[in-house]
Amino acid sequence: MTFTDMLSAAQRTNNSLLCVGLDPDTSKLPTHLQSTPDAVFEFCAAIVDATADLACSFKPQIAYFSAIGAEPTLERLMAYMHQRAPHVPVILDAKRGDIGSTAQQYAREAFERYGAHAVTLSPFMGRDSVEPYLAYADKGVFLLCRTSNPGGSDLQNQRLADQPGQPKLFEHLAQLAHSEWNSNGQVGLVVGATFPQEIARVRSLAPSLPLLIPGVGAQGGDAAATVKAGATANGMAVINSSRAILYASSGVDFAQAARAAAIATRDVLNQARVAA
Repeated sequence: MTFTDMLSAAQRTNNSLLCVGLDPDTSKLPTHLQSTPDAVFEFCAAIVDATADLACSFKPQIAYFSAIGAEPTLERLMAYMHQRAPHVPVILDAKRGDIGSTAQQYAREAFERYGAHAVTLSPFMGRDSVEPYLAYADKGVFLLCRTSNPGGSDLQNQRLADQPGQPKLFEHLAQLAHSEWNSNGQVGLVVGATFPQEIARVRSLAPSLPLLIPGVGAQGGDAAATVKAGATANGMAVINSSRAILYASSGVDFAQAARAAAIATRDVLNQARVAA
């Protein structure tokens, strides 16, 4: 089963567009876990258990693990997700962007070491930075396209003077991802929920690509506008929420609170999907 097949099946099975981001900030973990030696794994595993029937995907952010030397913990967590929620694909949020043999090693890290079903990439170095990942025929890649941070406009919103019609950089990237770069049929794009009009623009240029959309929840993206712009009959939307779910409570009830927040977010997204 390819990544996109798995993602589509998970969205149907769990009736969900929600991606649960796993960003374990050690300073924000529940108080009763902070003194335990395996706090990061216990925290993330509890979130996975609490939301496995509510999410269409999980998205661990590699920096939160590597910054504290917890790569073995991430390996354990990936294996745990495969065991406990085998129907839910895992997107490794790594934003790699190198080329050549280095990119090949990053692809091995994502897909062979960690067993991710998909990975996020920065395509700034062009097609060369994407191809080593596409060699894995069943794996997905999400290319940063129109991100939610304010500084994204510094480059992504600039027009390309040498292209017909002078598209903006993010528009040109969407066109490339939908056509000549999508050699294995598993390419998607990252677009921020804070720009719903530009989500709609990306969707018009890449009608069938899955869109990974962060920014709903703590970052203030509007769920209804995001779903209307990105979720269509032909193209899947994967709408991420991290902090609003992970840190819904700092007490011993953190997992139950995370589940309640995930239910609320999933339901809002589903209501918006029906309305659209």
